[in-house]
Amino acid sequence: MIDQHGGQLGVMTPAAAIALAKDRDADLVEIVPTAVPPVCKIINFGKFKYELAKKDKIQKKHQHVSLLKELRFHPNTDTHDFDFKIRHARRFLGEGHKVKASVVFKGREITYKEKGEVLLNRLVQELSDVSKIDQAAHMEGRSMIMILSPERKKPPAKVEPNAEPAP
Repeated sequence: MIDQHGGQLGVMTPAAAIALAKDRDADLVEIVPTAVPPVCKIINFGKFKYELAKKDKIQKKHQHVSLLKELRFHPNTDTHDFDFKIRHARRFLGEGHKVKASVVFKGREITYKEKGEVLLNRLVQELSDVSKIDQAAHMEGRSMIMILSPERKKPPAKVEPNAEPAP
């Protein structure tokens, strides 16, 4: 049992706790129902709900939502267009988003699937410093799809200026 100010009142029966809460013109709120015995607090229920909503809002504010950004290529995509889309992919990965690269085959282009594989392999080579393969290249209908996610690299270790060099 905890009072309004955070002080512990000890273990008591539910009837005694309810009576104590009524005496103080407050509500008895079960804070941790899974504990043995359950933890209850004497507090105004409206205030309790407000504090919970406030905590949830702060958690959502500090939460980063990762989006899936898509880059669409064709088997005969030219080098300039490819480089332009690589710059977009680098920006997306730098912002922490995943990148879905798809090669769309139209008409009879579907017979040249190896061109799509070459294009996606080139994409992986260009972005190997900032990304890792989340999902390898595979066919979905008339598209070849690959998903890349940002690479989380560890920051370099700090070297002490007075430290002795390693032998």
